[in-house]
Amino acid sequence: MQKHVSRRHVTCPNVMGASVALAGVLALSVTAGGTAQASSDPLRYVALGDSYSAGSGVLPVDTSNLLCLRSTANYPHVIADRTGARLKDVTCGAAETKDFTSSQYLGVPPQVNALGADTDLVTLTIGGNDNGTFINAITACGSAGLLTAGKGSPCKDLYGTAFTDQIEKNTYPALKSALRAVRAKAPNARVAVLGYPWITPAQADPSCYLKLPVAAGDVPYLRDVQTHLNTVVERASEETGATFVDFAEVSDGHDACTPLGTRWIEPLLFGTSPVPVHPNALGERRMAEHTMEVLGLG
Repeated sequence: MQKHVSRRHVTCPNVMGASVALAGVLALSVTAGGTAQASSDPLRYVALGDSYSAGSGVLPVDTSNLLCLRSTANYPHVIADRTGARLKDVTCGAAETKDFTSSQYLGVPPQVNALGADTDLVTLTIGGNDNGTFINAITACGSAGLLTAGKGSPCKDLYGTAFTDQIEKNTYPALKSALRAVRAKAPNARVAVLGYPWITPAQADPSCYLKLPVAAGDVPYLRDVQTHLNTVVERASEETGATFVDFAEVSDGHDACTPLGTRWIEPLLFGTSPVPVHPNALGERRMAEHTMEVLGLG
C-alpha cells in the first residue's frame, strides 16, 4: 500500500527537516521497489517423491544421480520450465515414505533435507512403494493371470483384501508422518501431493491381455487397490494441510492398455520404456499440466 506523505513536511522551510522528509520518501520508494522485486523472484520449488515423480524410464536421464533413475523430463522439470521456478529435484525411483527422513542409498540424503523455510512450493508422489503395493500387486496378479490364461479372478481369490489392508494399516500412517516432516522442514511452502494416474482400465479389455497379462476378473480388482491407495493419499494430504491433486478423472482412458500416444502409463509387456507400469513422457507432461491447473500456476 502506498503511504501518503503530508505536504507540510515536504514544504517545510527548515533544510534539515526537508532532508529528513526527502530521505523518508526515498526510503519508501526503495522499500516498495524491493517488495516488487521480491514478488517477481522465481518460486523456490523442491520436488520430492518416488519413480512417478522422478519419471523413471523417461529420457533424457539425469546423470547427476543414476541410482535414482531420474529424468530431466519428469513432471517437476516440466512445471519448472513452464513457470520459471527455481527447481531442486531430489525425486528418486523406488522411494518409500521412510526415505523422506532417512537415506535411501549411500550418498543420497533424506529427501526432506532439500527443504527449508524459504521453500515456496513442494510437489510429490509417494506411498506406492510402501508394502511393495504396486510391484507386488502387479506381479502377483500377472503371474496368476498367466496360469489361468486370463480367465477368472485368481489374484482376487488368493489375496482378497490383503493389499488394501496393508495400505490402510501401514501406508496411511506412514504418509501422514512423511507429510508432517515435509511441513516441519518447509513451514511456508505450498505442498501438492499428486495421486497416481490409472494403470488399468475400469473393466477388462481382451486386447490388453498381451500388454498386461492380468485375468479379466482381476483388472477391476487392481483398479480397486489403486483407488484405495489414492484415497488414503488424499486423506493424509487433507489431514496435514497439503493440496491433493486428483488424477481419477483426467487420467481415465489413458491407462496402460490404451495405444501409444494416448496412454500415460506404459504396459508391463511390449511397451516403449525400460521401466514398465510407469508414466511415459506424455504422462509426465500431463501430470505437470494438471498439477499446474489445480495450483493455478503458469
